[in-house]
Amino acid sequence: MDGNETVDRSESERPERSDGPAGTDDDSSADDDDATDATPATNGAGISSDGDEAPADGDERASAASGGDASMPGVPDPEPQEDDVPEDVQKYARFTKMDGAQYDRVNEFLRDRTYITAREWAIARLCSDFRTETGVEMTKIGENLPDLVPFMTDTYSPQAVNQARSSFEDKVRTAGATFLYGAMCDFFTAEELDDVMYEATEVAKFLLEVEGVDLSVEDELEAEERISSVMREVREASEELRAEDIAESED
Repeated sequence: MDGNETVDRSESERPERSDGPAGTDDDSSADDDDATDATPATNGAGISSDGDEAPADGDERASAASGGDASMPGVPDPEPQEDDVPEDVQKYARFTKMDGAQYDRVNEFLRDRTYITAREWAIARLCSDFRTETGVEMTKIGENLPDLVPFMTDTYSPQAVNQARSSFEDKVRTAGATFLYGAMCDFFTAEELDDVMYEATEVAKFLLEVEGVDLSVEDELEAEERISSVMREVREASEELRAEDIAESED
């Protein structure tokens, strides 16, 4: 999946989830099966597919006129009205570029380029956007997750939201330590480290753009300068370590 790729979502096939709301790192959970149409199908003779006679239009009108219950057993309740969704959730504009995307496709893209899953990516961003002075609104995030992120189809408990956020944080710290060790152990040359940083920066920028973050030129240059500054410190520390190793070996 690149910046210009559009992922279509089939109406008849729900995405298989590789990460579920159970609050564990097990990727074995999947979405619930699609609900089937509970209204019996009829043929031209007015007979339902299971053999029962379907009521004629006149019978339905007579039943309604007599004050009978107009509801049909097995017919799903109406969808929740938009007013039931919190206002800030209705106005949330992240991930709109992912409309129609399937969870497994998003997850595959992230797995190829990062340590994080689609679940962790989405929830980490939501935890940043719904942070308040007293903490993160995890209940709101979990209850409205399908309305907030197009490729998420299940609601989550607050505990599952917190677990995904914690997993994201742990992976970032672990990836950071791995990168710095690789940079300082003299495994990469300075040019190779530049290539690594360039690729990492491009992936990060792409994810931000998909989220709807509008990076200005000034913000982008500032971020690149911070990264370059850290890289200079890493290289200096690496050179010092190599110099010490050479001095010890000569002694």
